[in-house]
Formats: sequence, C-alpha cells, structure tokens
Amino acid sequence: MNNKNKTVEEYISNSDKWRLEMEIIRSFLLECGLNEGLKWGVPCYMYQKTNLVLLGTFKEFLSLSFFKGALLQDAEKVLHKPGENSQSGRMFKFTHTSEIIQQEKTIKAYIFEAIEIEKSGLKVTFNKSIDLIFPDELLAKFEHDDTFKTSFFALTPGRQRGYNLFFSSSKQAKTREARIEKYKDRILSGLGINDCVCGLSKRMPQCDGSHNQLKEDIN
Repeated sequence: MNNKNKTVEEYISNSDKWRLEMEIIRSFLLECGLNEGLKWGVPCYMYQKTNLVLLGTFKEFLSLSFFKGALLQDAEKVLHKPGENSQSGRMFKFTHTSEIIQQEKTIKAYIFEAIEIEKSGLKVTFNKSIDLIFPDELLAKFEHDDTFKTSFFALTPGRQRGYNLFFSSSKQAKTREARIEKYKDRILSGLGINDCVCGLSKRMPQCDGSHNQLKEDIN
C-alpha cells in the first residue's frame, strides 16, 4: 500500500486487494451524504466534521467500522467487535462483492442510524475512562488500533491524564491527530509524556533536561 496517498481515489487505486468492494461501499457512503477524506492513512467518512466510519483492508476481509457502533441497535446482528476489549467501535466484515450488494439496504440503514446518533449528541460510556473526557481523535485511535488502546489504559492514571490533557489542549483536529501519532511509540513503550527517553535523567523516570547537555556536547 502506498502511504503517500492524498485522496480516497488514490488509496483505492493503489490497494493490493478489495478495490471493487471498496468502490461499491464508497458509493453507498457518498449516497448517504457523508464527506470523505484520509485519516490515519485510510478512508474516513464524516457527518459534517464528525468521524462516522472507516474503511479498512485486511488480509481476510474488508471492514466498514463505525466509531460509535456500540450505540447502534444492530437489528440484523451483523456487526463485530474489532477486538475483545473494544467498547465503542463495531464493524461489518465483507469477503465478497455479493455480500456487499445483498446488504446494501442494511448498510445504508446503519449509516443513517449512525448519523442520527451524532445528531442526538449521544456518547459512548467507557468503563476505564478514569473520569477523563477523551477527544474524538483519541477515541478513534483506540478503536482502530487495539494494541495502542491496551497500552494507553495500561499506563498509570497520572500518565493517562497527562497525555489526555496534552492531546485535548489543541483546538485543531489535525494538531490533535499529529500529537497522538507523535507520542504513539512512547505510549506503546509504557512511558508518560514527561518521562525520560534518553536514559540520562538523574530524576528517572521523569525527564530533567539532561539530554540538552548531550546536544551541546555534540555541537
């Protein structure tokens, strides 16, 4: 997959598989009035400016993931959890074009239901939120990357609060997304936002600025 795709069209065109299936689902999403773009490197569809669903390509299936899928009634019982610990996201899984075509009415009905959920302002209640209000971009990262989510909630409450405060402090969605991506490796390593990563700090695990001396020695 080409990570330099700039549009959904390029993403689909450069995909190794599921191209036809993505084109069909994309047509459903656009017919429902959603806006499209690339977020986290994959096609994301929004109601106004709110993330609603993601298209994901896997070896065995193509997914259509709802950010707040847990709030959908799922009358047809067709949705799956992305991971065992997923609290919010739910997804369709497709393995053939015929499945998508046969479920067109159901797919669109679920999309419209998701839109109504956004209009109503309903929020998913997370069991391990430690009284934090997470930004939408962080919630989306949790649902799209279960390893990242598990690592985040494995952090101490203080480290969770530190990251959440930093991510939430920006008014721009793009900046929040960039911050989350920048600190992803720290979180996966179990480090807090102010923890030392160079190993020179005399106040471990916190950073005391000792790395600045290393920079001066190099210069």
